[in-house]
Amino acid sequence: MIRYLPLALFAALAALFLFSLFNGDPQKLPTALSGKPVPRFSLPPIEGLEQQAGLSDSDLRQGVPVLLNVWASWCGPCRDEHDDLMALKAAGIKIYGLNYKDLPDAALRFLTTLGNPFEKVGTDRDGRVAIDFGVYGVPETFLIGSDGRILARHAGPLDATFILDEIYPAMGLQPPAVPSTSGD
Repeated sequence: MIRYLPLALFAALAALFLFSLFNGDPQKLPTALSGKPVPRFSLPPIEGLEQQAGLSDSDLRQGVPVLLNVWASWCGPCRDEHDDLMALKAAGIKIYGLNYKDLPDAALRFLTTLGNPFEKVGTDRDGRVAIDFGVYGVPETFLIGSDGRILARHAGPLDATFILDEIYPAMGLQPPAVPSTSGD
């Protein structure tokens, strides 16, 4: 009987792996920081955006929920989600940007061409602050509570589910009406 134990253990692990592979949402990566205060940091502004004065952890404790978006100009999915960020800004949501391992000229060109949805942007040239947040890649967005604690994390470009089910309720806002496609 004991000789079948390794086979049974392997089968159990394989079943667990397959279950998580087909039932997990890769955009809902767990974060060890959930419910914890944002890490302490202070980042300089992107060269050319000095009027925004960089970004620090104290900016994320505003007494209202905010978003922290980790992005880079070289990131295609960051470009894809940019319209959503601009729409969230237009809805009155405060968004802060963490520019990840980017060239200053390219980051500035990205924001001046597409628009700047950020209250403030800090440049994380060496990626150390992103590591402190547990960032796997860009884009990633963190929903931060009014007390500066991380409420949720979204890996990849923003999607309607995260925006409507997580961001709007946390901000105390009604989601925008979705137009009817039923032909009524």
